[in-house]
Amino acid sequence: MIYIFRRAFDGGIGSYLDLVISAQTGGLLIRTLLLVAGVVGVSLIIALPLAWLVARTDLPGRRFFAVAGALPLVFPSYIAAFSLVAVAGPRGYLQGWLQQFGVERLPEVAYGYSGAVLALAPFIYPYVYLLVVSMLRELDPALEESAESLGLGRWRTFFAVVLPQLRPAILSGSLLVALYTLSDFGAVSIVRYNTFTMSIYDAYRAMFDRAAAAALSTVLVAVTVIFIAGEFALLRRMRASRVRAARPPRRIRLNGWRIPSLIFVCGVMMLSLILPLGTILYWLVRGLSSGRPVNILMQPIAGSLSSAAAAAGVAVLLAIFPAIWSVRHSGILARLTERLIYGGYALPGIVIALALVFFVARNVYPLYQTFALLVIAYVIRFLPEAVAATRSALLAVSPAFEEAARSLGRSPFQVIREVTFPMLRKGLLAGGGLVFLTSMKELPATLILRPLGFETLATRIWTAASEAYYSEAAIYALLLIAFSAVPVYLLVIQPSLAEGKGRS
Repeated sequence: MIYIFRRAFDGGIGSYLDLVISAQTGGLLIRTLLLVAGVVGVSLIIALPLAWLVARTDLPGRRFFAVAGALPLVFPSYIAAFSLVAVAGPRGYLQGWLQQFGVERLPEVAYGYSGAVLALAPFIYPYVYLLVVSMLRELDPALEESAESLGLGRWRTFFAVVLPQLRPAILSGSLLVALYTLSDFGAVSIVRYNTFTMSIYDAYRAMFDRAAAAALSTVLVAVTVIFIAGEFALLRRMRASRVRAARPPRRIRLNGWRIPSLIFVCGVMMLSLILPLGTILYWLVRGLSSGRPVNILMQPIAGSLSSAAAAAGVAVLLAIFPAIWSVRHSGILARLTERLIYGGYALPGIVIALALVFFVARNVYPLYQTFALLVIAYVIRFLPEAVAATRSALLAVSPAFEEAARSLGRSPFQVIREVTFPMLRKGLLAGGGLVFLTSMKELPATLILRPLGFETLATRIWTAASEAYYSEAAIYALLLIAFSAVPVYLLVIQPSLAEGKGRS
């Protein structure tokens, strides 16, 4: 972050202020904030009803829908955007089918603001959905029963009793959605909606104006920090009103609302799962049936697996000591270190990539455009995931085991190696899996930092789809989804199902 700000002022404070406070940057800021508001709003509209239906009602097939509700996480935003344009674009598959009824051209809902919202919200709403489902399963049903016994109806009980207890989950999930939207590059570039990430990339790649790219990055960083600080301040003001459930809540009968609820849930699944997956399969079948050769190159697969695995391994090793320090030694320096590590997650991938390019090109040039630099970017960006998972695992371990080992003469490092580390194994695996998943899907940092000739599944999909080689893009998209689905199921869906079964 420091280097980005330093690079932004290379031309002097006057040129920096001219760019930052210009009408063009102001318009860019408004467009970006409008997109964040739209994506967060639509994500809440999808996530809250879906979470309530699968967690609290007798919705038919609720366990299946509970799993399916988290699966959109496996789709990177650029795959979702390509699918949206292919189906709902002015000359897309839907228009081709409607042409027999005299429809010559569809409205451009797949481009611009509407396209950006539709390419993001249906695929990142699980950030809100998963947190809300988890909290709904923990709420004490006695509070709701007391409210209903005092004469409040079901709807008034929900808004007066249940919703206030869900505010921390809603706020935290909304922050994740907002940060994802701020950092997204793939979807907005495909649907042609200009945001900060797209302008930063254009300034760096097209205009070779690195000072302008750095200056715009400072604005994006400032917006991100404001969002995080605002969320932290709001959470501090909220009272801890949640009471953990002593017994599972009763299932609410939908009765006449069963059919509308099923229509809503199936519509969400259609938009967020069937549409992108069906489009990818259509591309593949169409390419194969036309006789076009579809070659699967091993280099993108090896590139994705090697870089993601290296980032996961390094992140896990680096996460151990900060996690132990922040949990076992709650001093100011430990908390500051933890906050600085989490700051990496607040920085969009494109900003981290530019900072590394500026720094390495001037100071450590042999590291420029190397595999090691790409892994470093992944680690900076996703290390907080490994720290958070390790820290959560450590909070569940009593310090009495470590104290007993110390009393038997073990040194601090021996205690970590022989006692702490074995008990943290699951947390470390979970953190490594999360870093592996997100590194596989990372696009803007990979486009900027990858070595010459080095490709990943993400860059191969991007290149093939941009050049209209959709059958080739489909192959790599399916591979990326398959590799991503494994950690999503093991780390997100399976624990959620286990928790749900335990509470049922």
